[in-house]
Amino acid sequence: MELTINGNVYQFSFNIGFLRLINKTIAVDVDGMDGVKRNVGLRYSIGLLLDGDLETLVDVLELANKGQNPRLTKKAIEDYIDNADTDVDEVFDGVIEGLKQANATKKAVKEILKEYEEQMAKKK
Repeated sequence: MELTINGNVYQFSFNIGFLRLINKTIAVDVDGMDGVKRNVGLRYSIGLLLDGDLETLVDVLELANKGQNPRLTKKAIEDYIDNADTDVDEVFDGVIEGLKQANATKKAVKEILKEYEEQMAKKK
């Protein structure tokens, strides 16, 4: 995925490095195993992205840009999101689409999208 910000093209990669970084953002206890935790940041982040959480969008973009050249700062991403000319819905869609296509994340995204759609159908 790429975004053009202030005339510069920035790359975002949802690879295994991204997966490791985002998973470390949230850890939960494993039932029945004292002291054992599982990193689940990707799953939580996908749900928050689907709900339109802007803070999560900024965090995901920051992590996906790590290791890329040129690099964006968190402040630059926030300024881009705050810019009235930025179509934030399009950015959400691009991130979700990128997550759907990347080998490291597509299986989790598919499962969560299925659950999300089932929950939305129940609400109707």
